[in-house]
Amino acid sequence: MDSALDAVIEIFTWIGFGAGALLAGVALVVYLFDGTWVPARAVVETTDHGKVVRWFDEDGGVNEAPLSHEQLRVVGDAGMYDIFSRRGWNNRMRLTQHSPLVRSIALLAAGLLALGAIALTLSAVLLFARG
Repeated sequence: MDSALDAVIEIFTWIGFGAGALLAGVALVVYLFDGTWVPARAVVETTDHGKVVRWFDEDGGVNEAPLSHEQLRVVGDAGMYDIFSRRGWNNRMRLTQHSPLVRSIALLAAGLLALGAIALTLSAVLLFARG
């Protein structure tokens, strides 16, 4: 029974550290490809095709992007809203500075690394408890 428990703990240790490190690397690559998002103040306007936001970028150009249904729920009836626009791109915006995809991959990586650390600690405790 002890060897089966040790094998299960060893598997959780390897899966936790291996998959956690791999996903942490993936999160870093996705973060780098996500680019830089700068804050901007946007005006919310209603057009024939729905609500859009318009804002000035860093170079003084005017940008426009339609609001999705999810973004529409967040913005509500506001006349102006703080957004984040992609540096170096036209008409790209989102409501959060950091990507939800990067955040979810990083949290999953942290959870797997924590699983590996807990399994490693449990393995050491059982090693010393057995004498």
